[in-house]
Amino acid sequence: MAAKIVLMPDDHVRPARPHHKLTDDGRRMREVLTYSRRGSRFTPRQAEAWDAYAERWWVPDEAVDTPGFSLPGLFGREAPLLVEIGAGIGESTAELAQARPDHDVVAFEVWRPGVADTLGRIGEAGLTNVRMLSVDAVWSMEHLVAEGSLAGLWVFFPDPWHKKRHHKRRLVNPDFARLAASRLAPGAEWRLATDWADYAEHMVEVLDAEPLLEGGVVERWAERPVTRFERKGLAAGRTITDLLYRRTAP
Repeated sequence: MAAKIVLMPDDHVRPARPHHKLTDDGRRMREVLTYSRRGSRFTPRQAEAWDAYAERWWVPDEAVDTPGFSLPGLFGREAPLLVEIGAGIGESTAELAQARPDHDVVAFEVWRPGVADTLGRIGEAGLTNVRMLSVDAVWSMEHLVAEGSLAGLWVFFPDPWHKKRHHKRRLVNPDFARLAASRLAPGAEWRLATDWADYAEHMVEVLDAEPLLEGGVVERWAERPVTRFERKGLAAGRTITDLLYRRTAP
């Protein structure tokens, strides 16, 4: 069993999720995704965290296919909704959610050991305002998040896909910028960080071109904890770039 699912009235049938799309002759469709699914073996500590908390705070993938499923319905209350894409091992997730008890946080992460680590941090902090999903975040933003409904979006250290032939897999691209901007409420913030200079330049170029967004490079966001990924980038001599964009008024 996993987190309690609260359904909302909805007759809409959602399209197939990535990895579930088939061609007309029944073959699995090849798709360009922004992530790759890595190993799923747990350490003993991760296994303990999964056993203790997954039932409460992790949402099974197939749950989102249920008619009437909604992200706000996962929490059983009305509160501003924040989305984090790529929670990693949950260092930012837990700390930022703990500082915002009046907000609900949906964190997307496909790497199952990272989900377990995040669940452990949520549990250690005693948080009740975080839910974890492992379905495709781009698909979810399009089909599970209503227009103008998000109080904020966090994307910290997304996979840089630094080889040129892999740039098409980067999360931040014109299509996703348009989608994300449409889901933010007017004035809501989109916070990003990366340790790859060329990806930072790409982000600025893409996000500056989106008419529903305004912002740019900013000083390091003090609320964002220094994570393992950030320390790794610094140790390699890379510069950390923080960006802040806001949804403009309609």
